[in-house]
Amino acid sequence: MPRVDADLKLDFKDVLFRPKRSSLKSRSEVDLQRTFTFRNSKHTYTGIPVIAANMDTTGTFEMAKVLSKHTLFTAIHKHYSVEDWKNFAASHPDLTFLPQHVAASSGSGNADLEKLCAILEAVPALKYICLDVANGYSEYFVEFVKTVRAKFPKHTIMAGNVVTGEMVEELILSGADIIKVGIGPGSVCTTRIKTGVGYPQLSAVIECADSAHGLKGHIISDGGCSCPGDVAKAFGAGADFVMMGGMLAGHDQCSGEVIEKNGKKYKLFYGMSSDTAMKKYVGGVAEYRASEGRTVEVPYRGDVENTIRDVLGGLRSTCTYVGAAKLKELSRRTTFIRVTQQSSQMFSS
Repeated sequence: MPRVDADLKLDFKDVLFRPKRSSLKSRSEVDLQRTFTFRNSKHTYTGIPVIAANMDTTGTFEMAKVLSKHTLFTAIHKHYSVEDWKNFAASHPDLTFLPQHVAASSGSGNADLEKLCAILEAVPALKYICLDVANGYSEYFVEFVKTVRAKFPKHTIMAGNVVTGEMVEELILSGADIIKVGIGPGSVCTTRIKTGVGYPQLSAVIECADSAHGLKGHIISDGGCSCPGDVAKAFGAGADFVMMGGMLAGHDQCSGEVIEKNGKKYKLFYGMSSDTAMKKYVGGVAEYRASEGRTVEVPYRGDVENTIRDVLGGLRSTCTYVGAAKLKELSRRTTFIRVTQQSSQMFSS
């Protein structure tokens, strides 16, 4: 018989932070830097734990160069060639940020593994690997994580995506350090529509963080953030890192040309399981599967610097409202209250 879990599950839109007394005089006093030591790689990370998603529009070398100035992280998409990586490293010999703020992404096929090995051999400074599949529940994926861990014992491995505690634990015990949490919440993801599978992101983060932290592992909240307040909620729910795609789309540092329509400028943004991505990289959608991503025209937004400042400014402000002097303290200072709406829609278009 099918089972129905009737426990309440919440998304970012369902809650707000409850403000608390604070001794902070200014947002400028808030420290957003985090330091983590990862369970399996034993590597220590220091930085602001916000990550550009490993989508080919946002996980670019150009994005990494700008985000690293703010100690933010970039998961570089998997479609750059080994030659692209070599050229990037050679043209930026002063890339001190490379070991600390950049990951090389990979799928789970044999060809993916060969390419990953070639990239890590060509650019030995790389210390982070992002193993990214849509469905992290596959036994094959668990075995793949074990294989990569055996090949690269000192590299920090991000792996996902999953949304439940038991799978977070299995991936950590299989060798992953940081688990990507989120199925279907992304702005250009249609998995929930095509498959009916998913999990409200706030609850997924709360539950998965609890499981990961019990094993001294870490999680990334991947998807579902549409404004700086959502980024703060993900951290408040216990996420160690927050990954953004749509919020970073449409900038100069994103791949793709600027399109002009009726005097307005746009850039294309699409899911990595969309028709657009599959036609670009594998010649089209295979007959046994459906597209699980949409393609949208995002208004052109100029330099990503302004968006970064907006996100980090919002995060600092959240911390001052709840009395957290450091980002590390935010989840301990968080009480969420359920709401029926986020804000007044009086003047929204």
